[in-house]
Amino acid sequence: MVLPIILLSLFTSLSLSTEFTAALDTLSLNQTLSDATGEMLVSADESFELGFFSPPNSGNRYIGIWFKQVSLQTPIWVANKDNPVTDTSGVLTISPTGNIIITSNQTNLIWSSNSTMLPASPVLQLLDIGNLVVVNSNTGSYLWQSFDHPCDTLVPGMKLGWDISKNQEWYITSWNSLQEPSTGDYTYRVDPWGLPQLVLRRGSTISYRSGPWDGVRFGGAPPLTPLKENTIFRPTFVYNTTFVYYSFVNIDDTIISRFVVSQTGLLEHLTWNQGSGEWVDIVTLPADSCDTYDLCGPYAICNINEIPIAICHCMDGFVPKVPVEWNKLDWSGGCVAKTELNCTVAAGFRRFSRLKLPDTSYFLVNRTEISRVGCEEACLKNCSCLGFAQTDISGCVVWSGELLDMREYHEGGQDLYVRLAASELGSNKTTPRALIPSVTVISGVLALGLISWCVIIKKRRRITAQRRAQRLETGSQQVQENNRSTAEEDLELPLFDLATISRATDNFSYENKIGEGGFGPVYKGQLSSGQQVAVKRLAKTSGQGVKEFKNEVIFIAKLQHRNLVRLLGCCIHEEERMLIYEYMQKRSLELHIFNQTRGRSLDWQKRFDIIVGIARGLLYLHRDSRLRIIHRDLKASNILLDDDMNPKISDFGLARMFGDDQSEENTNRVLGTYGYMSPEYAINGLFSVKSDVFSFGVLVLEIVSGKKNRGFYHPDHDLNLLGHAWKLWNEGKPMNLVDALMESPIPTPEVVKCIQMALLCVQDRPEDRPPMSAVLLILDSENAILPPPKQPGFYTERFTLEMDFLSTGIYPLASNEVTMSVLHGR
Repeated sequence: MVLPIILLSLFTSLSLSTEFTAALDTLSLNQTLSDATGEMLVSADESFELGFFSPPNSGNRYIGIWFKQVSLQTPIWVANKDNPVTDTSGVLTISPTGNIIITSNQTNLIWSSNSTMLPASPVLQLLDIGNLVVVNSNTGSYLWQSFDHPCDTLVPGMKLGWDISKNQEWYITSWNSLQEPSTGDYTYRVDPWGLPQLVLRRGSTISYRSGPWDGVRFGGAPPLTPLKENTIFRPTFVYNTTFVYYSFVNIDDTIISRFVVSQTGLLEHLTWNQGSGEWVDIVTLPADSCDTYDLCGPYAICNINEIPIAICHCMDGFVPKVPVEWNKLDWSGGCVAKTELNCTVAAGFRRFSRLKLPDTSYFLVNRTEISRVGCEEACLKNCSCLGFAQTDISGCVVWSGELLDMREYHEGGQDLYVRLAASELGSNKTTPRALIPSVTVISGVLALGLISWCVIIKKRRRITAQRRAQRLETGSQQVQENNRSTAEEDLELPLFDLATISRATDNFSYENKIGEGGFGPVYKGQLSSGQQVAVKRLAKTSGQGVKEFKNEVIFIAKLQHRNLVRLLGCCIHEEERMLIYEYMQKRSLELHIFNQTRGRSLDWQKRFDIIVGIARGLLYLHRDSRLRIIHRDLKASNILLDDDMNPKISDFGLARMFGDDQSEENTNRVLGTYGYMSPEYAINGLFSVKSDVFSFGVLVLEIVSGKKNRGFYHPDHDLNLLGHAWKLWNEGKPMNLVDALMESPIPTPEVVKCIQMALLCVQDRPEDRPPMSAVLLILDSENAILPPPKQPGFYTERFTLEMDFLSTGIYPLASNEVTMSVLHGR
């Protein structure tokens, strides 16, 4: 690369022009890159661009690098993130000392790379991997590079960790907001002490840690199944005396992916789907409540599979430190040993299996290779040693402080040996705590039932035809009655063959994949007739099985309303089970209200029409349909939008049917999405039409604000979105809730009415919430007089996160919700 750079420098020096006139990948001493003329650097393979840009709904200008082949401008690095240019007078140059300089109005220094080298003929170059480098054109060596100064994003080739020999750290920091790339609250960095792990902090407070690297993945999480195989990127972790860092490479050169820490503290690995024109989640962390740092306190283990009893349990040999609070689901006090340990008490060890090992803050690592017995003996000789583990990375690892932030997996994980008084060990020192049946086993059982039930659909139609023929031959009144009964059960749903669906989806190609949830992946397809469809394909490892599949087929096949998604048919072939829906061109509501670019084009009238449409669809389900349905999983990702932005409620896998005289029902299997679940359902398993009303209220507040209830952050308090809306209402400032990206004009009375109506819907007690019939009257009336709302249920983020354990099922890597079914539209 040195020779082309030298030739370019010579060519430039021979020319008389001092202006940057073409989209090249380099910038020399006598060249400038000006915002006023829209000049840019473009990498040689046209993968990346560098230039001035403005975030959505902002007039500030920044120098950034973004993907050239991605239609949605996505910066991966910003130079002057904490000091923007306020107009288009910005200019980027390189000084003789190799300093990259951004100025405005010719003289004002905005940003400098602070390079101190004195190279000969420095050249600024944007590489094909997205790295901006200052090159010594005589030697080709890099004097400065942007990869050494990450912002909020990692791309392939970037590092997260340490160069120990140079005491140099690479870490990423969130943006302050979608409109402002300045330094935000969250950092994600490698903790190199003891066993290395990745830690997410909000300020100085840990909010999530990965757990130690086990040679394959962080934290000992279960390996990916064949259906959940990571076909996008390959992680790498280097751990030696010189380097400790995480990195990744894309598996295929055609793939575009990035890892980012969001302004709300979510860690996401995303890939660009060229077909749908959007970023698709591959991994989202924290993935569930057990990822919340130290949720259960010392000596307690978090198990997301142990719902609905409790998410936290004391380790065997330990009891709750504050039983009263523990029984109220406040586990922060953790547990204490039943028998206090000291050097005079005989002790031994109990093994706990399939664990994310405790926090490494107090690790004492013996890197020499010693046996488990030798590690146990070393721990017993040290009175402060509380436990040990044998790892492939560091051999014997010993803890000398409280055991914090552990979780139990249904498979995978590592063994931890915890020191206990001999009196607590009993006859078996190493018996692991029993787990509930694994989801894999449960899914296998459900799959068998699903096979049997799906065959019934085909048999019903054959039997119906046979009975019709019999009726014609005999004229028997009894046969007519039997036929009438059979016809009522017959779903009358078209059956598609596998070959047809395979052709429609290009053999289920990745380019046609538009989402994935607990049920399985969803693909866009086109039938031979030209009709576009969405194909929902049941995964073999899905947490949803015969009951949910049957629910969705029966309910949607019999429900007809303009605000409900339409099921076109199903496909049953050997073990394959698929549902075929009408395709919604605008995808899910989630993509429009939580997306910085789409959100900017969603004005108030569209949002209001969507709110009204959802309300009409719910009223039909609750009152006007012949089945009377409780949806139980109403959320933004389950609202699909057609070409005219009309909303359609989708995903009836968790729906339940009520009788005309039935007001509520109780279940021991609480399913849904935390952040949307009503208190009585999440805590006691009671659900009714008022449970859907609560979810609707949450959804309305999200539509108005453009913010998710889950993970909502405000610098002045720890309330979630419901609590924030409640606080603004009591302060007389409800309009402060409105999405900053919403286009004007914004009719204040109508917006305030919707906020008040939503707060009425999310009140703690079901009897205080209005029915959907009253909600529609409120929305249709210009002069509705509403009662003052009472305190919402689950209005603090802490409690909402604690209730995460009540959402269950398979948690897909492509999910940014913990839920039974997470789709990005169909």
